[in-house]
Amino acid sequence: MKKGGAAPLVTGVSPKEGPPGTRITIRGENLGCDIKDFIGLKICGVDCILSAEWKSPSKIIARSGPGKGKGDVIVITRTGGVGSCTVGFKGYFVQIGPLQDSAIWIDESQTVSIRHGRTQSPIFSKEDEDPLGISDEGNQAKFKEEELLEMFPDASGNMALQNFSPAWYLLENHHDTSFEDMKAGLAYMKRRATQRSEGPIAFVKSNLSSTLDCMESLDALHQQYCADDLRGDSVNQYAVLLMQAKSCADGLFKEVLGRKDKADSTRNALSVLQRFKFLFYLPLNIKRNIEKGDYNLVINDYVRARSLFAETQVQVFKKVYNEVERNIGEFREMLQQKLMELPNPLDEQKKLIRYLLSLECEGDPAWECLVNMQQWLTGILCTCKEDHIKEEQMSQTESEASMLKSPVSHMSIDTPKGKRRETNTSFKSTLSPDQSGWKFNTPQKILFIEELTDIMLENFPSFWKLGQAYFSGSLFVNVKENSERPQKTDSSKHSKFKQMVTDVISLFSNLVRAAFLPKSLENTPEENRKEFGIWRDNKQEIPGAWLPSGVRYVRNCVSSLSLLDLPGDCPTLIQDLALDMRTDCMVTLLKQAISDVKQLHLKETWAVETDDESGGTTQLPALFENIVNETIQHLHEVVVQNKVGEPEIFSQRTVQKDATVLCTQLLQAFAPCIHSLAFNPPFHSPEKSNSLPILTAEGKGTLGKDKVPVTDKRLIIMLSNCNHTMVRVIPRLVENLNKHGYVEMNKALRAAQDTYEDLDDSLFEAYVEEKSNPIVGAIEQNMYKGGFSWKTCGKPSGVRNYLKQVIMHMIEVHAEVFAVSPVFVTRVTQKVIEQVSEEFTRVIQCVTDHGKYGPVQARLELMALQETVSLYLTPHASKCFKEALGDLPEVKTEDRKLSEELLNKFKSQMKFQMMCFYGDSILRNSSEA
Repeated sequence: MKKGGAAPLVTGVSPKEGPPGTRITIRGENLGCDIKDFIGLKICGVDCILSAEWKSPSKIIARSGPGKGKGDVIVITRTGGVGSCTVGFKGYFVQIGPLQDSAIWIDESQTVSIRHGRTQSPIFSKEDEDPLGISDEGNQAKFKEEELLEMFPDASGNMALQNFSPAWYLLENHHDTSFEDMKAGLAYMKRRATQRSEGPIAFVKSNLSSTLDCMESLDALHQQYCADDLRGDSVNQYAVLLMQAKSCADGLFKEVLGRKDKADSTRNALSVLQRFKFLFYLPLNIKRNIEKGDYNLVINDYVRARSLFAETQVQVFKKVYNEVERNIGEFREMLQQKLMELPNPLDEQKKLIRYLLSLECEGDPAWECLVNMQQWLTGILCTCKEDHIKEEQMSQTESEASMLKSPVSHMSIDTPKGKRRETNTSFKSTLSPDQSGWKFNTPQKILFIEELTDIMLENFPSFWKLGQAYFSGSLFVNVKENSERPQKTDSSKHSKFKQMVTDVISLFSNLVRAAFLPKSLENTPEENRKEFGIWRDNKQEIPGAWLPSGVRYVRNCVSSLSLLDLPGDCPTLIQDLALDMRTDCMVTLLKQAISDVKQLHLKETWAVETDDESGGTTQLPALFENIVNETIQHLHEVVVQNKVGEPEIFSQRTVQKDATVLCTQLLQAFAPCIHSLAFNPPFHSPEKSNSLPILTAEGKGTLGKDKVPVTDKRLIIMLSNCNHTMVRVIPRLVENLNKHGYVEMNKALRAAQDTYEDLDDSLFEAYVEEKSNPIVGAIEQNMYKGGFSWKTCGKPSGVRNYLKQVIMHMIEVHAEVFAVSPVFVTRVTQKVIEQVSEEFTRVIQCVTDHGKYGPVQARLELMALQETVSLYLTPHASKCFKEALGDLPEVKTEDRKLSEELLNKFKSQMKFQMMCFYGDSILRNSSEA
């Protein structure tokens, strides 16, 4: 041994006492440089090197030997030699029962009496003295035995007795022990119990040094026996004696050992149950977790059990595991049923699919779910169609039945005015359903398209997204960890899924077309055409107010579906559907507006409103403008305004052409209405009454209190309406159409202007004829009234009355036109004057024999008329007057003076009347400008 280092010094031992085999942690200084330097360890004088484990120069772990009493802990090293210690370890022996394992020899002569079988002088037992390991109060009782007997009359504080009372023991030995110390004592008892339950192997491990010492002693004894055995049979005799002793011992302790073996087997069974309680409780836990809906926990437990016990050969484990597999099989079936129940939220479907994949369900649950969803979605779309067709048929039958019961209820002649039902909706048919009174009878097709689009929006995105998740592999995330079977996507199903998606989109598109655009399916085979539904063919079924609602539903649905990045022809199918619906709605609303405008003549009240801008007009031009503007605005909101991804509705040439033609017809539709009111006014409305109109002598047609103006009044009012429409309304409407994107509106403007110009000419000619014919027709008759003759007439005394009547009639025309529309005063007056001048010229030219004063009288009257209307003379009228004056013979100078005097007299007398023609010169100049 080489010494060159410091001697080992033990400064700490834990624990400080214990029976043989106690695991001790030794701490100190210079306990060895390494494991080779550490060569010896003595605890209470017993060499414990075999059980020692060197950890570091300051720490060694060892087990105590059979030393008894308090002794030193000495460490020996090569470099430091024999060390010293500042602390010690106290060894003691516990009382070992007859059935208790012991690593040391027990002297039973002091404990067991062969004769009487009872203990004579018990050996000191540390455990019996203090089972909690916290004996810091000594053994003095805190309570008198009499007091304890009063509290516990049938109990005892002796742990060896059956009536042992823990409360008695604690009051007797640990009255002042703190709660924390009591908890430490409980932990000590648990450790002791654990050590007892570790079994023979653990016992041998904890007492390895004693076992090896025993083995060495037996081996040395055997060698010594063999060396001393001269005859060679002593060993055998000893073996026989030992076997006999064993048999005798077995006989003595047979019952005791049997009970011990039974207790050991029971303890082992309980230990197995405790160790594998996860498996034994798993069937019950699976059922409970399924009831609670905690499917993740069920799957995790099953995966764990499968990894541990799937290939076990232990029968009890096999039996329990088979029960687990049966429960999981029922769980799979339940999940599959839930997966096939629709509708179901997308997230829930994904969870169910992942659960089934984790449970290694047979087949492909994700694909089966997709197929089921496609079939279910197709089914509910067709069911929706069939239900609404049946509802339509039922409502039609009920309507026909009610019509048969009261066939003329709507034609009653004596219906009171307050209860009349007007079937004509006029321009209100282009308004909203609520405004038009149709909200109480929604068409079945509108209800159908609303429900159909709701079905698509609620279910199709989930179907598409589930398919995308399936083919992208996101459904298999976190599944591979729980499943032993590899998860792969069948690429051949991708084309099948695309076809499934296309079939659903195509069915949706065709169902909508069958209801709203049946002509687009004319080339479809008859079998497929019936599959899409045969709706009642009635053009009046969907009013213009409801059709935009259907278009909104379709456009919103198409807009949502377009965001899904659908494959193949699907985007084209739905975009074409939306475009066709928009086009059909535009055509329908424009035609409806045209029809409404053509019915405006039934709304005429003949109430003329005058303003500085448009003169006198009725309400019809404003109604016409409102209808067109509302139609344009409604179309812009529903049809023309594009959503993201939608094509321009006017991008196609056919749509442009149709829109231009319909807009032109709409702008022109008001012209027939004006023409009808001017020439063929509705004296009564068949919807209101079947009574005949009453025609008065003045040409007025009346119906009760309703009055229609005479022809000339109607003509000038409609002429004003026509002019206002042509000059102001039509340009504003065309500007509005251009602002909303309608194309080629210049053509529509020119066509409309041509139409209203022709109507204006027609109305103007009719009005002029209506007003000038009475005046012109009476000129010749009144000129020769009273037997007047140009040949025999006397000296002129003034302008005759017939000419004054002509002037007054022209003033009447002037006033009538001025009252309705001052703009037409010059135009109408000039035309009337032309007619009058032509008539005067004709009459004068027909005179063959002029007397002495005839030319003077004729010249006076011609000059008086010419002077009166001089501001309105046209070149043609001036020419007529010139021709008439030229046909008269020359008059003398004195006759000329007479004519001038009489003309001045006429001007003075007719000054007030002539002011009617002179006072509006500003108006005439502005109109000519």
